[in-house]
Amino acid sequence: MIAIGIDPGTRNLGWGIVASEGNRLCHVAHGVIRVSQEESFSLRLREIGDRLDDLLRQYQPALASVEGMFFDKNAQSAAKLGHVRGVVLLCLARAQVPVREHSPARVKQTLTGSGRAEKLQVARMVQTILRLESLPPGDASDALAIAITELRLDPRAHTLAEQKQKMQRKRMPPHLAAAISRAKAARSS
Repeated sequence: MIAIGIDPGTRNLGWGIVASEGNRLCHVAHGVIRVSQEESFSLRLREIGDRLDDLLRQYQPALASVEGMFFDKNAQSAAKLGHVRGVVLLCLARAQVPVREHSPARVKQTLTGSGRAEKLQVARMVQTILRLESLPPGDASDALAIAITELRLDPRAHTLAEQKQKMQRKRMPPHLAAAISRAKAARSS
């Protein structure tokens, strides 16, 4: 089972790929999508989407998890982050990857036992769990922590999420399902 964790950001979007082999978690890859602040916001969103689509094609994760929304004092920053999250969720939906969201407190609780752990403590747990030689960059470390959280959840939750997604597809109007199939076929050719 391969999971991708995503830590959305308007400048740096962290991603991490983790595989579970039985009870063992293995590091596959991680990185940060950095976008130029010189570009317009809409072009940055497109670049994030294009690069995330490439990652999803390359690694073909079975599950995805994204850091849940938190509220910022700066409304404009929160709105921009919401746009990035929308692009991320759209990319995952187009790739038909079941996605769940996890709050930062839940990720910290899962990895360290405390929902109030410091970022460095979480990063060191990521390093230990995945047997990494060095600490990954902050945004990538957060994304790996999110992927680890997803894979450590009860496996029955994954089955329920997959069943829910199948039921949602069954309720999709036929003309919409056909349009999505045509779009996927056009993208893959």
